[in-house]
Amino acid sequence: MKQGAGTTKSAPLRSGSAANADETPASPQPQQDGQDQERLPDNENLPMSGVRVIDVGTFLAGPYAASMLGEFGAEILKVEHPIAGDPMRRFGTASKRHDATLAWLSEGRNKKSVTLDLRQQEGVELFLKLVAKSDVLIENFRPGTMEEWGLGWDVLSKANPGLVMLRVSGYGQTGPYRNRSGFAHIAHGFAGLSYLAGFPGETPVVPGTTPLGDYLSSLYGAIGILLALRHSEATGEGQIIDIGIYEAVFRQMDEIAAAYGLFGKVREREGAGSYVAVPHGHFRTVDDKWVAIACTTDKMFERIAAAMGRPELASAEVYGNQRKRLAARDEVNRIVIEWVGSLTRDEIMKLCIDGEVPIGKVNSIADIFEDEHFLARGNLARLKEEGLGEVVVPGVVPTLSETPGRISNLGPPLGNATYEVLRELLGISAQEIQRLRQRKII
Repeated sequence: MKQGAGTTKSAPLRSGSAANADETPASPQPQQDGQDQERLPDNENLPMSGVRVIDVGTFLAGPYAASMLGEFGAEILKVEHPIAGDPMRRFGTASKRHDATLAWLSEGRNKKSVTLDLRQQEGVELFLKLVAKSDVLIENFRPGTMEEWGLGWDVLSKANPGLVMLRVSGYGQTGPYRNRSGFAHIAHGFAGLSYLAGFPGETPVVPGTTPLGDYLSSLYGAIGILLALRHSEATGEGQIIDIGIYEAVFRQMDEIAAAYGLFGKVREREGAGSYVAVPHGHFRTVDDKWVAIACTTDKMFERIAAAMGRPELASAEVYGNQRKRLAARDEVNRIVIEWVGSLTRDEIMKLCIDGEVPIGKVNSIADIFEDEHFLARGNLARLKEEGLGEVVVPGVVPTLSETPGRISNLGPPLGNATYEVLRELLGISAQEIQRLRQRKII
């Protein structure tokens, strides 16, 4: 990568380099069960090799983009406050590591932890030295926070004119709501997703318990970083990527904007079904499990009628026409509910799959752990972490045929790479590092 301010970026730092006695030792490299370690790609062979990313954000929106880039070879320096670190270390289910929940272990993957206090001037100066030797900076503070620390774009771009900066916040860097607190749950409501979740006339429900908006904004952030890096490589000019979490959610809302703009139509909550197709929803089996059935065309309904042993239902005189089915939604759903409810999930799955009816299990995580397809695709990565045993986390997505990504380490111990980065990358003496530590700047 072309570097700003006339600098030449060094090779990626070695994981586990020597540290002084006060430094937290680097975590051992986890082993991924079921994979030949000799065939795992080295950083040098991955598409993001040679790219250095500073992740100074907290929790998930933004930092998740860094984790993904790290899976494909980028060097990720996770800059954290020296006392407590990223609050995500304490968010979620506790592990035996005092500075790592299961959420941190999973989503802090492929990063090296560097502690810096950006509220102290010396910390800011060290941070700017890191910026000068990096390609990408990711932050997700409330707009204006970086500027309050003396790290506005004018200062950062002066330190590195080619810098790409991802800024993720609840409402974006501009607009009347820019200073409001931003969380995925709030973004789901603001963007219109939560309004659609639940049953007609009832309280809107939380659309799943995962922070979908945080993941989505990070995905858009990763795309923006790749686009901006290409521009930087061609011109030497960096730029800012500005994403509001709600924007990432709103962009997924298919035709609701067009339908309201043209016809004034407000889509309402539809429960477990859909107002545009029937049968199309979730159905309970006799063994108290659930399946999802998607029937969006007349041909699909013909197939499900045959699977039920009632092909006459698909005739033009009965429910073979989509408009007739929609007009008789309750009756069609009743027929399918009774049929599915008379069979086990395995039985209904076989009938529908054999009949080419679109169907899938509504899986719990226990189901996922036993599912042959998840296992065959490597969607469950099993890594051995010292002191914890085997930790299972979601595998790398997407799958690249020639340069597949990898998980080099789970969420790192706080400050595990501080000495390494300051000594090897910035050339700071061991004595000076000790002084910085004593003053709690690192």
